[in-house]
Amino acid sequence: MDFSMPPDLRELQARVRAFIAEQVIPMERDPRCGAHGPSEELRAELVARARGAGLLTPHASRELGGLGLGHVAKAVVFEEAGYSTLGPTALNVHAPDEGNIHLLEVVATPAQKARWLRPLVDGAVRSCFCMTEPPPGAGADPSMLATSAVRDGDDYLINGVKWFITGAQGAGFAIVMARMEDGSASMFLTDMDRPGIEVVRTMDALDACFTGGHGVVRFRDLRVPATDVLGEIGQGLRYAQVRLAPARLTHCMRWLGQARRAHDVALDYARRRQAFGHALGEHQGVSFMLADNEMDLHTARLHIWHTAWLLDRGERCNFESSRAKVVCSEAEWRVVDRSVQILGGQGVTHEQVVARIFSDMRAFRIYDGPSEVHRHSIGRKIMAGRSDASLRRQAGAATT
Repeated sequence: MDFSMPPDLRELQARVRAFIAEQVIPMERDPRCGAHGPSEELRAELVARARGAGLLTPHASRELGGLGLGHVAKAVVFEEAGYSTLGPTALNVHAPDEGNIHLLEVVATPAQKARWLRPLVDGAVRSCFCMTEPPPGAGADPSMLATSAVRDGDDYLINGVKWFITGAQGAGFAIVMARMEDGSASMFLTDMDRPGIEVVRTMDALDACFTGGHGVVRFRDLRVPATDVLGEIGQGLRYAQVRLAPARLTHCMRWLGQARRAHDVALDYARRRQAFGHALGEHQGVSFMLADNEMDLHTARLHIWHTAWLLDRGERCNFESSRAKVVCSEAEWRVVDRSVQILGGQGVTHEQVVARIFSDMRAFRIYDGPSEVHRHSIGRKIMAGRSDASLRRQAGAATT
C-alpha cells in the first residue's frame, strides 16, 4: 500500500483546506445555525460558495458534474471538509445525501437519476433515507422491518412509521425501505410532498449539524408507482449494504476532520494557557492527553485509508468497514473528549467550537450500526475464519 499522496490530490487537499478556512469556518456562528442544523437558506449559500470554488459534490461522477473521487481521495477531501462543522454541508458531502448519491449512482435507472439524482448532486434539493423505525420495528436489526409495501395494480401502498430520519424536514425526496408481502425488503423512491407522507415532528437531539434535524415520518397508504422502485423488488437489504458499507467509512472521514479540529484548538490552548508557572501543555497530565490524541488520530486515519484502498481495488469490505467504524468512532470520540478536558471550563461552553463538536459527535458511535453490533459481527466472522480478507491473501501468498 502506497501512502504517498499524488500531486493532484495534494493540490485538491490544499484547495479544500483553504476554502474551509476562508469561506466556511467564518460562517460557523451564523445565527441561521439552529438546534436542528443549518437552515435551508444558509445551506444554499454554502453550496453556492462551494460551487463557485469548483468543489461541490466532489464524490459524484464527472458525468454528473462531480470530481469522480475514489475512496482514498474522498478520505483526504472529506477529512478537510469535516474540519468545519459546516464543511460537509457546503461541499454537499454530508449525510444522508452523500450515501444516497452513491446508492443512486449504482442502482437507479436513467430516468430515476434524471429525476432525483441530478438535482441532489447539484445541491438543489436534499434527501432522506427512511429505514430506522420505533419499536418493535427495525433499528440495529434490519430484519425487524415493520413498514409494509403491498402491490395495488401498477402501484405499491406503503404504511408504517420511521424515526431518527436525518434531514426529513425539508427534504425533496426519500428512499424508503419497506417489507414486502413475502417478507423480503425493497427500496422505493418518493417525493416528500406526495399524499400519504407526514413529517410528524422533528426530534430534539444532541447534534445540530444536519439540515432538517432528525424526524419522525409516518406513511399512510403512500402510493408509489412501480416505476419508482429503486432497483429490484426484494433486494432492499442487499442495496442497504451497497449504501452503508461506504457510508460508514465516509462518516469516519468527516468526523476525523472534526476530531482534528478539536485537537488543534486544545493544543493551541495548552500552549498559551499558563498554570503553576508553566504552559498547560508542559504538565505531564496534559501532554499525555495531547500525545494520546495524536496517536488516536493517526490510528483512525490508517484504518480509513486502508479500507478506502481496498474499496478502490474493488474488494468487498464489510468486515473492514465494521472494524473501521468501531475503531474510528471510538478513537475520534476520545480525541474530542480529551480536548474538552484540556480546555477545562472553556471546553464545556460554546466559547469554543469543541463543545459543539462534542455534542455533534456522540451519536457517531450509534448510527450506521452501534459499536456493540459491529463488534458482534466482527467476532462472528473471526470465529468463522472470515476476518480481514487482505491478511488472508497475504498469508496465502506467503505459504505458496
